[in-house]
Amino acid sequence: MLSEPRLHPDIVAAERLGNEIAELSAHIEVAMARLLDKISEFDALGGWSHAGAKSCAEWLAWRVGLHLRAAYERVRVARALPNLPLISAAFARAEISYSKVRALTRVATPQTEELLLTVARHGTATHVEKVTRAWRRVDRNAENREAEQQQRSRTLSVYQDEDGMFVVNGRLTPEVGAVVCQALRAATDRLYAERRVKAPGEYAPTTGQVQADALGIIAEAALHHDLDPGSSGGRYQVVLHVDAAVLADPDQPGQSALEGSHCSAEHSRRIACDASRVLMTHNADGRVIEVGARTRTIPAAIRQALQHRDGGCRFPGCPSRFTQGHHIQHWANGGPTTLSNLASLCRRHHRFVHEGGFQVERLPGGVLQFRTPNGWVIPEAPALPDVVGELTPDAQVDARTLTPNWDGTRLDLDHVIWAMHPRARGH
Repeated sequence: MLSEPRLHPDIVAAERLGNEIAELSAHIEVAMARLLDKISEFDALGGWSHAGAKSCAEWLAWRVGLHLRAAYERVRVARALPNLPLISAAFARAEISYSKVRALTRVATPQTEELLLTVARHGTATHVEKVTRAWRRVDRNAENREAEQQQRSRTLSVYQDEDGMFVVNGRLTPEVGAVVCQALRAATDRLYAERRVKAPGEYAPTTGQVQADALGIIAEAALHHDLDPGSSGGRYQVVLHVDAAVLADPDQPGQSALEGSHCSAEHSRRIACDASRVLMTHNADGRVIEVGARTRTIPAAIRQALQHRDGGCRFPGCPSRFTQGHHIQHWANGGPTTLSNLASLCRRHHRFVHEGGFQVERLPGGVLQFRTPNGWVIPEAPALPDVVGELTPDAQVDARTLTPNWDGTRLDLDHVIWAMHPRARGH
């Protein structure tokens, strides 16, 4: 009677650990599917904006400590999955990994996801990456051929008909057509604005007639500028006129105008935080009696030190390096233009602090503290919550769930793409 060979204890232990690793990995993939589902819902609700973040990815990077590139990738995949129900369901059952899903969502459509899912179920993540890269290459080549055909088929004809009217007919490439449409839209808006002040009861032209008139405006404007590509126009300076009392206290009456149009007092305070300023003294009749020299609100030396110290926007979680200087206590209220009273904020978060109800103060020790409009403190780097209970208690997974059905055969990439991609045949 033959007995079964006894395995070395190390081999038995390694097999057990291998199964535990595989099963835990499957649980992680199920949890990742749930996580992306939550991210998709959170993104659609705009939940990230309540904390002052610029995007869902920026919020993820701040809230859960992800690298920003990884956060953008998760948001991209989360947005794609609702339109790919087969891939999404397979992912939720841990039949395919996040690595495979990430690759599939770059190319899959509702029409092609079933074919691509077959590759993902039977192949490794490397196979899926190779197939999706080749798939994208076929798509790009097909798009390039289509673009070349569009370029060849562009045409425009203008001729005078027997009744003296001119007939315009043509086919424009997408980019030229988009520019023409924008120009027509601008010209028609101008025509509609002009007609609003004309006599009531006047004949109302059709949309086509307005478009025809708009084309004439575009042609006149082009001829007026002599079709000179070098005449880029002058450089303009945006001028804000605001009374000192309004800058010091937004509730005070007074002028606050940007290029002749009224703007809010808080808008004026934000612009005045970091701009050139000219102080004018008026008499009782409003006539200017004295004009001071133009100076920078933040001198160059202090600005350089501010940029060196802050290195970008100081709002928690914001990666922007394009910033403006913000006076924590506004200079119009006696706040000094010193490093201790300044903070670097990007344009978006500078607006949030002045006009969005967000608050910032410098605590003892120089630490900046930001608060939401409802007074909640926004931490610089929030701690992750404690994990309670099992990772995925309801998931039906085991050590073989994530294992593909690949038998070791070499991947024939050309044949796979030819057989599966509808644009690959015949080329």
